[in-house]
Amino acid sequence: MNRKNYAGNVTSAVLENNTDILIDFDKLAKIGQSQEPVVPVVVQDAVTKDVLILAYANETALRHTLASGIATFWSTSRHELWIKGKTSGDELQIVEVRVNCEQNSLLYLVTMKGKGSCHVKDASGQTRFGCYYRRIKDDHLEY
Repeated sequence: MNRKNYAGNVTSAVLENNTDILIDFDKLAKIGQSQEPVVPVVVQDAVTKDVLILAYANETALRHTLASGIATFWSTSRHELWIKGKTSGDELQIVEVRVNCEQNSLLYLVTMKGKGSCHVKDASGQTRFGCYYRRIKDDHLEY
């Protein structure tokens, strides 16, 4: 696989809707430079076990998740609390929150209360079911 230059100046539309491999290998370094302590959160459909999202939570986001029953994260790009579905209506209702053995990542088991969990729409304008809607095939991404 030839890594294309990802300088962080690629627009969201380019990243989300094409078949070029532009993986942001610097994401964790950027998060590490942030002043906000976070842990990764894997979000999984409680019934199908499909992985929907990988996001991050700080302590405030986790407390909000546990109190409200709605998946809440810390947006590492906007530097603010991100209550999933607050603007889109595509909420992720918490069924269970799990913590890994080293207590440095979380698993949210959820039920979707909308059309999907990803903020990206498909070509027909429909919310994508989950964020993992492309696969690597040879030297490109495939739907």
